[in-house]
Amino acid sequence: MVPGAILKAVDQPSTPIAAVTHANPYPYYATLVAERPLYRDDALGLWVATSATAVRAVMTSELCRVRPAAEPVPKALVGSPAGAIFGQLVRMTDGGTHLRAKLGVSGHLASLDSAKIADHGVACARRLAEELEPARDGGRLADFTFRLPTYIVASVLGFRPEQLPQLADWTLDFVGCLAPTATAERLEGGKVAAARLVEAFVAHTGGAELDSLVANRIGYLSQACEATAGLIGNTLLALGRYPDVLARVTTDRAFLVAVVREVVRHDAPVQNTRRFVAESGTIAGQAMREDDAVLVVLAAANHDPAANADGERFDPLRKERQAFTFSLGAHACPGETLATLITVAGVEQLLASGVQPERLARGVSYRPSANLRIPRFTA
Repeated sequence: MVPGAILKAVDQPSTPIAAVTHANPYPYYATLVAERPLYRDDALGLWVATSATAVRAVMTSELCRVRPAAEPVPKALVGSPAGAIFGQLVRMTDGGTHLRAKLGVSGHLASLDSAKIADHGVACARRLAEELEPARDGGRLADFTFRLPTYIVASVLGFRPEQLPQLADWTLDFVGCLAPTATAERLEGGKVAAARLVEAFVAHTGGAELDSLVANRIGYLSQACEATAGLIGNTLLALGRYPDVLARVTTDRAFLVAVVREVVRHDAPVQNTRRFVAESGTIAGQAMREDDAVLVVLAAANHDPAANADGERFDPLRKERQAFTFSLGAHACPGETLATLITVAGVEQLLASGVQPERLARGVSYRPSANLRIPRFTA
């Protein structure tokens, strides 16, 4: 694959967290992989894992947990419907409870028919495009990318078309309150939205109250929302930066699937995650203490030449691709196929609606975030 236009870094990010929203963080990540595969960043107060070997070791270590032992639910959410949902999400729990719930979630996602998801995707994307006219400006395009995952997932779960706009509103508000930097207003709005989501899903499942099933069905919506919006946006950027890829995608739907899978690796929507050391021990050859925190830079590991030869090259036909974006180990996300199908449906509809990726690539910045790489388009 011809590499196409490559962004040149005009400066270097100051930290791995600042790298998330940098115009081109990948040269910086490459330096970290080569020189600092696992190191202590005293300014951040974190260990930082960047190489494929270090990332794999942290993500599969029995010493690491997905949440701090002393704070299984963020303090700002405790005692609220948002906290009640959070505390039962598979991706936010460990131990026996996690394993039992993970089997249920993974099994349910695996049972979903890909063809049915694709059909719902086409219908929802068309409906949203008609409502929002995303080709008109960047704000409408952003609305489309954030709302589409909720529309499709809720539709696949059996919610009626007239319920989708309200579910999308509640999901966006709920997701907004989960950010560590959420304002008091967003926290309160998210807690109210969480209560409404619980009511809707309890009624939909025929249950009596919030339980693991309801919490994790809501989790399908909330976890797909931002990450898939980022994946749609980053796929549009890739098409804008690689004209030969765009030309082929317009006539070859199967190739678009390959493009999305390479975007997952090459320009990951989830750039990093965190793990917390539950007891002192050695991880990736480094002694760590109980309560240490580790920033796991998934996007850097994706470009590590030990995992992907010539990792800087964008190649949808790459063989034996290794992508860490959806995690691995006990907390590997089972939703990669769903995210891919949603992204394909969204990008196809956006192209059909007149969105021009080459124009988008000329005017892009990124939404403020410590871990999510989500484009903010001006074109």
